[in-house]
Amino acid sequence: MKKRILALLLALCMIASLAACGGADDTAEPDETPAAADETLEPSEEAAEPSDETLSAEAGSWSIYWYLCGSDLESGGGFATGDLSELLEVQLPEDVNVVIETGGASVWQNDVVDASKLQRWVYNSEGLQLIDEQPSASMGQAQTLADFLQFAKTNYPAERTAVLFWNHGGGSVSGAAFDELYELDSLTLDEMYAAFSSVWTPSADEQPLELIGFDTCLMATVDVAYTFSDIAKYLVASEETEPANGWYYSQWVGALAQDPSMDGAQLGEIICDAYMAGCEAVGTQDNTTLSVTDLSKVGTLLSAYETFGAEALSAACTDPAFFSQFARAAQRSENYGGNTKEQGYTNMVDLGHMARLTVDTLPSAQAVLDALDDCVLYQVNGQYRTEATGLSCYYSYNGDVGDLNGFITLGASTAFKYFYSYELTGELDESGMEYIAGMDITELPERKTLDTMGWDGKTLDLDETGSAVLTLGPDAADVLASIGFSLYYVDAENDLMLLLGTDNDMNADWETGVFSDNFRGVWGALDGSLAYMELSYEGEDYNLYSVPILLNGEGYNLQIAYDFSSEQWSILGARQGIDDSGMADKELRLLQPGDEVTLVWYMTDLSTDADPEAYTADTVVISENTAFGEMQLPDGQYAMLFEMYDATGASALSDVVLFDCANGEIMTTVF
Repeated sequence: MKKRILALLLALCMIASLAACGGADDTAEPDETPAAADETLEPSEEAAEPSDETLSAEAGSWSIYWYLCGSDLESGGGFATGDLSELLEVQLPEDVNVVIETGGASVWQNDVVDASKLQRWVYNSEGLQLIDEQPSASMGQAQTLADFLQFAKTNYPAERTAVLFWNHGGGSVSGAAFDELYELDSLTLDEMYAAFSSVWTPSADEQPLELIGFDTCLMATVDVAYTFSDIAKYLVASEETEPANGWYYSQWVGALAQDPSMDGAQLGEIICDAYMAGCEAVGTQDNTTLSVTDLSKVGTLLSAYETFGAEALSAACTDPAFFSQFARAAQRSENYGGNTKEQGYTNMVDLGHMARLTVDTLPSAQAVLDALDDCVLYQVNGQYRTEATGLSCYYSYNGDVGDLNGFITLGASTAFKYFYSYELTGELDESGMEYIAGMDITELPERKTLDTMGWDGKTLDLDETGSAVLTLGPDAADVLASIGFSLYYVDAENDLMLLLGTDNDMNADWETGVFSDNFRGVWGALDGSLAYMELSYEGEDYNLYSVPILLNGEGYNLQIAYDFSSEQWSILGARQGIDDSGMADKELRLLQPGDEVTLVWYMTDLSTDADPEAYTADTVVISENTAFGEMQLPDGQYAMLFEMYDATGASALSDVVLFDCANGEIMTTVF
């Protein structure tokens, strides 16, 4: 009894300390803990000593091994502390243990965790106990993960085991667990697999673990599912970036405490519902995703995915124009984490949405959809992520060969590795040529790319309605992955051009290759101040845009949605871009009254070919009535250039069309 009372007091002290130090902001946890006393938590002297031999697992028991790499999410915002606080709200039964390794952050926003060490904790029916300490090491290294997993397995075995990653995520190529102390070193998928397979014997028929969970961004991918298909029965992860409030620990761990007899599928569904409830409580639900995948059924999906890739590769080898056709489907598919110049590129796209958009040209796409429907057991998504099917896949939006090489090392589909290699480089290595030889293809036809078409600076015409027309002919469908436009404000007197952004509001006839402007003399604005904005997703029901800003002096991208059915604009929040390491920002920052938002525009000289450079424009003080919407452009001269992209990521610009706006009237001039 003394031991139980001491452990309870210990847990209460930690709850108080965590709550006092964690801080609150727009993405604070749904259940906010009251301010606490100043006591510093000391580990219980009666903490159980770990054994040197593996204990036997008890029937009906659960262990959760939580790899808590705090990173800047903790040092800057205390978000790991917030989730620990939620965990400690739950009274666990004797047959449930949560084993935690903390590290990866320069500072922890509580009086408990020591940032200079790797610390191991157990939270169970007797409260929270510090049970082991190790010297600092990168949590982005396979050995660090393997050591923790072996320690947890040896000392806290259970009939059902879940391993949970907490941190940033970067998708199939960049992985997860970016360690702030070690130059944002992260665990790639091959490193994760090496760590797990050194502790458990992989088996596709009898996976040793019940569940793998990623409370991170972007890790619900077909490549992650492939990686863990012989390690765990179920995968719980998000296709999209997560908001920093993350999983709702008091709810889902609380549900497990009430019913430890549940399996991983049941727990995964509860995690999803709790996550969505937590996001709705703090207003971060609009573009969230989370799914449960049955990894025992992923084999059928992987087979269908490989056939899908092989069919795409065969089509491209027969007629390279297929690259452009496939690229246009990918451009219209829901993509995640930001795939624009301003946001950076994750190169992750929803697998099911892309399959749906190609099913008429690639019959194997239907098998992908059927397999997804079978293995994705449950998912939740916000209103601006309605096309999500539960797992994403790699697509090279930016044409970066270095990023592609990362996918070639880690990806689940051999065929798609060769497909993208041929698409971006125009050739295949020896193994690729051997692969297509199995399709009775012995040579690669030359691709059509923008570099060979001579469309840069293409002249425009003016039609009878006064619209500028770009005529490319039928070759457009064979070459272009997408077409949009860039809009500039022209200040000839001061030799300046201000880039206002990109959009695709135009009339397009892909059969004839004729494209015309739909310029209406309006543009996006925040509280009446014109904003630079980039189109980041073009959907049937809504478009998504990214607006670069300084939020209280710090760089962010404001996330904007336009709903076609309601004809309404919405501000979803602000995120920072993709880090050079590939790390996606997990914090969705909601605007608060009193925030200062400085709009960022891009400026260049009218008389030179210099690239536009960023500069700060208007500053808007956020109020309860702040809104984003279209406004009439001020009187003046505006320049539009049609912007063409091919499947390699190369681009070309048409000649200029000028619009002179005065008193609501528009006069168009082409050159």
